[in-house]
This record gives sequence, structure tokens and C-alpha cells, in this order.
Amino acid sequence: MTNQPTAPLDLEERRRVRDAWTATRRRIAALEAEAAELLVAQIAFHDEDVAATPHHRDAIHRSMVAEYAAAARLSTGTMEFAFADALALSTALPRVREAFHTGSLSPAHVREIARASAVVAEAIRNRVVAPETMALFETAVLVVAEAETAARTRVHARRVASALVGETITERHRRAADERCVTVRSVDDGLAVLTAILPEWAAVAIADRLSQLTRTVIRGRDARAAGAAGPTRDAGSTRDAESTRDAETARDAGAASDAGSPTDGATRRLPVQHDGLLTAHGVATDRPCGETRTDPTISSVDGDTYALDPEAESLPVDTRTWSQVQADLLTDLLLTADPSAVEGDGITGVRGRLQVTVAATTLVGLDDRPAELDGHGALHPDIARALAGRDGGWTRLFLDPHGQVVETDAYSPTESMRRLLRARDQHCRFPGCRQPVHRCDLDHTWDHAKGGPTRVDNLAHLCRGHHVLKHPDIPDPQRWTVRQRPGGVLEWRSPLGAVHTDHAPRRVAFA
Repeated sequence: MTNQPTAPLDLEERRRVRDAWTATRRRIAALEAEAAELLVAQIAFHDEDVAATPHHRDAIHRSMVAEYAAAARLSTGTMEFAFADALALSTALPRVREAFHTGSLSPAHVREIARASAVVAEAIRNRVVAPETMALFETAVLVVAEAETAARTRVHARRVASALVGETITERHRRAADERCVTVRSVDDGLAVLTAILPEWAAVAIADRLSQLTRTVIRGRDARAAGAAGPTRDAGSTRDAESTRDAETARDAGAASDAGSPTDGATRRLPVQHDGLLTAHGVATDRPCGETRTDPTISSVDGDTYALDPEAESLPVDTRTWSQVQADLLTDLLLTADPSAVEGDGITGVRGRLQVTVAATTLVGLDDRPAELDGHGALHPDIARALAGRDGGWTRLFLDPHGQVVETDAYSPTESMRRLLRARDQHCRFPGCRQPVHRCDLDHTWDHAKGGPTRVDNLAHLCRGHHVLKHPDIPDPQRWTVRQRPGGVLEWRSPLGAVHTDHAPRRVAFA
């Protein structure tokens, strides 16, 4: 059998497609630059309004950001950054601004340069460095930005800024520590990305501890699998049951340390499965991240001899991967551990809050219809039942055929209304805002002081930032208005007359 010759590649056509894509990206960048110029024009209007009523500066800024965020269906934070970047381009970075208009720099490059320039701008305002320093910063950064990725530009721009203002490594780390935060973003299929911005030492320590705990769980599982193949040898005396148990639970950090391995010839007992709060259900096994292992045997576990924990014989087979065990351990540690003593006793009672909707028939096990994690999406019925068994704060909700909450069975009328509205709104009801209800104010749509009734059809949750946009003490040119239509629909009108409709989140009915 002879090999058939392959058709010659049409290199010219492929190059044409690549070059056309590159040219299109440059045009997109130029359009983004035009959009930034329009934001600069709006900033000029903002400055005029502030000059007229300087004591309303904050309200004027909030209203401006909300106006544009609602019009573009962007988050408030994204819009804040867009205005800040546009302002930096117009006031401090003329050469970057020009490169942006020609398409030589992408929006991502401009974003990184503008934000790094804030360090230099602050030093100039504080008279730490001369005004000419910004031009030096711009020149040094553009050399790299026009030839490298946005990620590499970010690192270079920050280094240049720090060098020009004389900021030490210690000062930079102290400033960066102020940016620590935790965010969550849904990624569908019942999963979410939990992002924590932490000091580097803390992040590395957390990762190391998770690896230690995961290693303990994996070793216990391997020991169990090895023991199932036949009896183990006991080459030495067995330690006392209490002192030789390497880890009664995977949450014990000391038990996970390699320094605690037994002496040669000793036998230690290991737990065989992580006693997680909500462990994975029968996930197929694949290779652990960054590690290649053969089939487990008694000699594969660091050469030690292991005896199975007889109490664990009835546990199901653990098929989780290294990554899955790490995720379960992280979940367990964050949901069940108490804050450290150094933080004081004031937060020892703090617990995470979840709002879950599940049919009564599913809750008692008559069916396996998915539940709903409010504001995020479907939730596995086993998870919903597990949560129900650990929390007594459940309230029955009655839904209409369209999935809208119409009634709740709480006894107190006031609390009943609050429960119903929390279930209906799930988050702030300003268009695009996702601030959860427990961080929001329960607002009268028609002001109570002006005769608005305290009824469900005149109440809605608003976060503090969007609540103040309709406050009476905001000047009329910046004030938003809102009215509530049947079904909990909020109709917002911006200061420029744009109308934005926000519907109450619907609950999905799973057939």
C-alpha cells in the first residue's frame, strides 16, 4: 500500500485569512479608541455638573457610571474602569492614545498601561517626582507594548512605574495587599469559579496545605486498595491506636505533614476516604494533576506498611482524582472550619449563606428533579437534600404556573413579605447588578414618605450604590426614577431619558 501524496497547502490563502484577521483586530482597537474619546467627552459634562454642585460630586459620578453601564449592559465595575482608562489617556498618555487610535495597541494593552500609570500620576500629584516622569514612563512602556502581549506589558509597566517613583519592593507589596478580595463567577453545569486575590505567601501556603491534605487522602485510598488485594505484613510493633492514626480526619493539618511519617517497620492506620461535607459522586478516575502513578500496591506508598482502618470497610470506593480531592478539601475547610483565634471571637458565628429552591417531593426523595441555587442555576438534588439536612431555615414557597413566587408560609406578615421578596429578587434589581439580596436595602419603589404603601408590589431590593441614585437629595439632572409594574417588573428611567426594564428572576420549572 502506497501513501497518497497530500494536497499542497494553499499558503497564500491561509496568510490572507491571518492578515485579514489581524487587520480586523486593528480596526476594532481603533473603534475602541473612538469609544474612549466619547467617554472623555462625557467626563467633561461630568466636570461641569460637579463644578455647579460640588457637594453632590459622588452622586453625579454614580449616576454617570450607571447611565453608561445600563446602556451598554456592562457591570458597574467594568464601566468604572472604562472611565478611568479614558481619563488617563486624555490627561497623561498622549502617545498611548495615538497608538490606540492607529490600532497599534489593543484595548487590553491600553488597560494595563493606564492602570500602571496611576502609580506615576499619584507620585506627581504628591510632588514625589517631576511632571516629566510620566513622559519617561510612556516612552519606556511603549517600546515593550508594541512588541509584546498585554500580560507581558502589565509586568513591564508596573516595574517601570515602580522604578520611576522610587517605590521599594516592600512598599509595592504593602500597596498590593490592599487589593485582596474574593469573587465568584458561575460557569454553568452547576460549577463556579471562586477566585481569591491574596498575598503571595498566603496563597502558596494554602496550596501547600491542600497538597499535604490531599496526599494523606490519596495514601489512605491507596492503602485500602492494596489491602483489598491481600493481607499486609506487620514488620514491627503497632503503635497505640490513638497515637498511630495518621489522620482521623483530612482536616487535621498536622496529620498531613510528611515530617510525621512513622519509623521503619512501624504500621500506621490511615483513613481511606475524605469525610467531606459534600463529596463528589462517582467521578471517573483520571491521572492526578502533575503526577503519574501506577496501580496501587502495598509497596507503592512510600515503602511503608499500611493496615486498613476496619471502621472504613463499608465506605464506597473513592474514585476521585487528585484535583477533585483538593477541591473537596478546600470546600470542607472553608465551610466547616472556625476562624482562627487571632481574628477574635466576633466572627466565630459567621457562616456562608445559600438560597436554594427545591420541590418538596424532591426533598423527601420521591423524585430526583434538579433544585435551583438561586441566582446561579440548577443544583443536584442530592446536594440540595444534604444542605437541607444541615440547615433548619427552610420556608415553603408557592409558585404560579410561570414560576413566579406568589406566597410563602412564614407566620409573621412582615417577615413573610421579606422572605417572599428575598426569594423573588435574589439580587439587586438595578439593571445588570448582581449584588445578593442580603447586601441590599429593601426599598419602597414609590417613596413611603410620599404615600407609597408597604406592599410586596411596591418593594424591591437595591444595593446601596444603586439605591442612592433615586434618593430625593440627589439633584434632578442626575436622579434616576423607577416604577414597579405587575409581576415585580421594575422600569427605570435614566437622567437622559433612557428606559431600562428589569424583570424579576424567573425560576426554572424542571419537568
